[in-house]
Amino acid sequence: QLVESGGGSVQSGGSLRLSCTASGSTYSSYCTGWFRQAPGKEREAVATIDSDGTTTYASSVKGRFTISQDNAENTLYLQMNSLKPEDTAMYYCAIAEARVYCWYRRYNYWGQGTQVTVSS
Repeated sequence: QLVESGGGSVQSGGSLRLSCTASGSTYSSYCTGWFRQAPGKEREAVATIDSDGTTTYASSVKGRFTISQDNAENTLYLQMNSLKPEDTAMYYCAIAEARVYCWYRRYNYWGQGTQVTVSS
């Protein structure tokens, strides 16, 4: 079970940190990632992290967002800085049953999502 938290409403240029806590899984053994879906748009990958710590980001967030995980706490994070109105979306964490090339994997386990709204 994945549970996200940390969403909210901020002004453009602000920051938020999303968290995703897993029960029954060990993050360090699998691909983990953050995805988002804006109204009327398809879900898109935001950032993924391989079991060896390799990170991959969408070009639209590179340099502004940072994905990380705390294996001891079994928690995945997404630090979002310099937020823009176009970052407004429902954000989801997910796990794929793989260890590498995580950006390209199919993700099988999903959280319920947390809303991020950025106003101009």
